[in-house]
Amino acid sequence: MTTVENPVPAQDLSGIVGHRFIYTYANGWQYEMYVKNDHTIDYRIHSGHVGGRWVKGQQVDLVQLDEGSYKVSWNEPTGTSVTVNVIPGKRLLHGVIFFPDWIRNHGERTVLFQNDHLDKMRTYRDQGPTYPIYIVPEFAKITLFEYVGTDDDTVISVAPGDLPEGWSNRTN
Repeated sequence: MTTVENPVPAQDLSGIVGHRFIYTYANGWQYEMYVKNDHTIDYRIHSGHVGGRWVKGQQVDLVQLDEGSYKVSWNEPTGTSVTVNVIPGKRLLHGVIFFPDWIRNHGERTVLFQNDHLDKMRTYRDQGPTYPIYIVPEFAKITLFEYVGTDDDTVISVAPGDLPEGWSNRTN
């Protein structure tokens, strides 16, 4: 239990590190996240406002909130901030995405392999507009949750559109 005297509970991240999961938000947007290690994720967006986007090596803050409950938070070069609570045992996820206004109006600019366009993303971010922030809070169902190992650059190595048809609709 977290207290003033013990502000950080014990951290056992083995229930999420090295796992890939595919999840679909209540609004129909489908995402895939690979928790590469305790501070890095790779992800693909299969559908939604910026469907087709993919990112490798995103630095994150990853914590265990409670037994079987995790929070992954990050800020992107685009100016987007994200926080995702993941409860694998219940196949439940809640995410809040904080899109800057420029992405709300021009999300298509981010539909690419971000790593090859970091300077362009920062330029768009700096040009804005930033406000108002487009906040998307949604629950999601985890449809696939699998252990694939840590630090494996092959887990997410191609764009969503380069995967076989139906690939992201697999379940377990």
